[in-house]
Amino acid sequence: MGTEGARALLERAGRLTLQTGNLLNWGCLRKKCPATPGEEVRDCIQKTLTEWSSKIGRDQNQETLEVLECTVAQAIEKINPEERDELKVSAKLFIVGSNSSSIRDAVDLACSALGVAQLDSVIIVPPPVEDGTNLSLEYLQPYWKELENLVQNKKIVAIGTSDLDKTLLEQLYLWAQVKPSSNQVNLASCCVMPPDLTAFAKECDIQLLTHNDPKELLCEASFQEVLQESIQNVKANKWIPLWLLRYSVIVKSRGIIKSKGYIIQAKRNAS
Repeated sequence: MGTEGARALLERAGRLTLQTGNLLNWGCLRKKCPATPGEEVRDCIQKTLTEWSSKIGRDQNQETLEVLECTVAQAIEKINPEERDELKVSAKLFIVGSNSSSIRDAVDLACSALGVAQLDSVIIVPPPVEDGTNLSLEYLQPYWKELENLVQNKKIVAIGTSDLDKTLLEQLYLWAQVKPSSNQVNLASCCVMPPDLTAFAKECDIQLLTHNDPKELLCEASFQEVLQESIQNVKANKWIPLWLLRYSVIVKSRGIIKSKGYIIQAKRNAS
């Protein structure tokens, strides 16, 4: 059945949740180093979809599932509860569709996938603003409120931001109930940390981190393209990504990555 069965399932489901599992368990990816984070995401989505669709049988083809789970079973790796205190579980969440309620879904799924009660840190990347519009505190507030609720409910320990300049970081810090613990800066846009940002971060005990992610790690067109490439004749233009979460599990004492993976959720437009 393979591709045919996968296509039939995708035509009936309302949502798709794709989990790569621990990429360090993927022998094929260890041999190949993607040039960019965007290439890595596309590679992971394609390999997961291809592997998943190859295992779809006739019995599954008859099912109608509202939420379709797409995973590579052998790559799924939950954290041993006895090792939990020795590990730091962090995530970066890219919201693609402008819906702040996606944050809770993403965190819940990440906790479930890893077998943990809470994430140690989450950095949020809201959807890109429209061309000609500047990112504002008002735009960030609904997303930050969702994160604060998750901190208060003990699902996340610390929350952070990405690519905020000193002015916006200060505005968020003064407004927020739960203060940002970190702010990522893209060194492609500035070779040296801005002095005013560095001074403010030091004063307020905000950790400045660097990253090389593009503004949109996974856009709608890119997701549909890789879906079309992976499963022949699927109605890819019906599927819209909602969010993408990248997680890493690090051994605190040694600073080495024990696990890394992606979780993606998309929805199908019925129209």
